[in-house]
Amino acid sequence: MKVTIVGAGAVGASCAEYIAIKNFASEVVLVDIKEDYAEGKAMDLMQTASLLGFDTKITGATNDYSKTAGSDIAVITSGIPRKPGMTREELIGINADIVKSVASSLIEQSPDVTIIVVSNPMDTMTYLVHKTTNLPKNRIIGMGGALDSARFKYRISEALDCPASDVEGMVIGGHSDTGMVPLTRLATRNSVPVSAFLSEERINQISEDTKVGGATLTKMLGTSAWYAPGAAVSSLVQAIANDQKKMFPCSALLEGEYGLNDLCIGVPVILGKNGIEEIVELELDEAEKAKLKESSEGVSKTNGLLDLKK
Repeated sequence: MKVTIVGAGAVGASCAEYIAIKNFASEVVLVDIKEDYAEGKAMDLMQTASLLGFDTKITGATNDYSKTAGSDIAVITSGIPRKPGMTREELIGINADIVKSVASSLIEQSPDVTIIVVSNPMDTMTYLVHKTTNLPKNRIIGMGGALDSARFKYRISEALDCPASDVEGMVIGGHSDTGMVPLTRLATRNSVPVSAFLSEERINQISEDTKVGGATLTKMLGTSAWYAPGAAVSSLVQAIANDQKKMFPCSALLEGEYGLNDLCIGVPVILGKNGIEEIVELELDEAEKAKLKESSEGVSKTNGLLDLKK
């Protein structure tokens, strides 16, 4: 199993580290445009192999996509990260050109690759890959919902003062501060609805804190977060590589599901060796449907800023 990660910055390097530690891939290739940067990150990570006990080979390449040939899965993290005060949507002009070029280069070397998009604005960048490549739609996946759901579960466990492993919860909708739809009604602690433990006011606060989870960290760190995004990506890669048939909320191209068409947005999917093997349609209540529709309108508006003729 060969995995390529384009962008050797904090998110890409964290993703490579978690994949290596999980020890399911034979090779991870880091690619970056900065001279020797990916090579240096790869060398640093390989020097942890004997300490952490993994056998995955990690290599780096400076803008040389021939080193990615034969990749089963590729992750696109490249592009400029958010700075404090920036929205994900403000990154579209710069990152669209980068993501389009990267996707083309990856597919040229690995025509059967499955691509996971991390670059922001993530739903629109995922849509861009769908519209500018010939990959089947099941092999193009946006990461956002997996990360948003992890942040949701963190906030719930914090409120309950319990281990995160006790908590189940999901965020659907767009990967943006205004587009996320935390499904508080369906969140549970060991199958018991969280509403049995928490007040409506506290649950609403959890929802709002989840929506601004990325912005909160960007303000604190001065740039985008990397540990949780890297871990989220590694979980998606592992589910595909090991054909786990696990359910994650991911940005998928919808063609009628949830009453939505021609956009990528976060919904629960089953991930296996074929990428997205099934889109799971939840029975949402009227309020949840309305929030998802509002979120989809925001994503469509951002998609409208793309120049697909370039």
